[in-house]
Amino acid sequence: MINNMMKTMKKFHSIFAAIFIAMLFCITACAPTSEKKVHNIVWPLPPEEPRIKFIETFESNKDFEEENLLQTIISGEDTELKLTKPYGITVDKEGKIYVTDIGKIFIFDRKNKKVDFIGTETASVKLKMPIGIAISQEGKIYVTDTAYDKVFIFSLDGEMLTAIGQKGEFGNPSGLAIDEKRRRLYVVDTKQHNVRAYSTIDLSLLMTIGERGNNDGNFNFPTNITVDNDGNFYVVDTNNFRVQIFSPEGKHIKTIGRIGDSPGSFARPKGIAIDSEGHIYVVDAAFQNFQIFDKKGQLLLFVGEAGYGNGQFFLPAGIFIDNEDRIYVVDQLNARVQVFEYLGEKWKKQHALPQQAPKKN
Repeated sequence: MINNMMKTMKKFHSIFAAIFIAMLFCITACAPTSEKKVHNIVWPLPPEEPRIKFIETFESNKDFEEENLLQTIISGEDTELKLTKPYGITVDKEGKIYVTDIGKIFIFDRKNKKVDFIGTETASVKLKMPIGIAISQEGKIYVTDTAYDKVFIFSLDGEMLTAIGQKGEFGNPSGLAIDEKRRRLYVVDTKQHNVRAYSTIDLSLLMTIGERGNNDGNFNFPTNITVDNDGNFYVVDTNNFRVQIFSPEGKHIKTIGRIGDSPGSFARPKGIAIDSEGHIYVVDAAFQNFQIFDKKGQLLLFVGEAGYGNGQFFLPAGIFIDNEDRIYVVDQLNARVQVFEYLGEKWKKQHALPQQAPKKN
């Protein structure tokens, strides 16, 4: 009798398990996928015309990958791979987002709904403290690592191709920028207070700009850099509380900003980027925002404040603007990336309503 009861119990458990799995499959397959709410957060506030719009925020693979609830329940594993202390950011021509973090580079691939990594394999090189990142049009990924004092160069497949930086060459390489027209790679060295330009063809050193000081062309712990369409490069001179602009020949052109606590001044400038209309975006980690300047260096707008919500920051760092004027800001101690959009002429053309043909009499 006991044997019969055991057989009945096993049969009951098997049926229950089958029904449970079928119900889970139905839930995961049939239920509508949850989407992030789109918040209509803009700057400046109405009734002024909006210029910057908040789009989204992401922090882990779960923001990009399709979650498989059935597999999670069966395996009992919740494989969430989150940013921990990100810094640098860039986007390739396929729309993949690359974020430097402690010990690795996250690659967020929205198109293929997955997240990959670079720099975690010991067979290539195991990154320790990657900071700056830039990708050339030919598909090479340049990454600074302050633990090695080198610039590593990877293929898009994550294979380490070569590196720049003999012993003593760099003190603390940080920001990177590429001038495609002149085939140059710019490397900011924070501790040596200069910027070096290398050939992307043979990696030879082309020139070195700057030394420690506070005059034009001098630096005091510079951090980040970007290049405009004319080849001028913009260096965030962090501890001089300013941005310096140089010609492709390394001649000082202009200085933006000053120390202070009013709009248009800086307290701890970090990331820098330029949109399609030449506006200059500078992240300030102390002000918890990014400020937008025109080509003449006049302040147009600032975006953000301290906090944990959308459009709020906790020690922001890197910034990148893609070809569609989407603005990616690394919100470092909130361990996430926030995405905004510049509602400029390009956006207006893309969202213009089709004009109706005149009615015939």
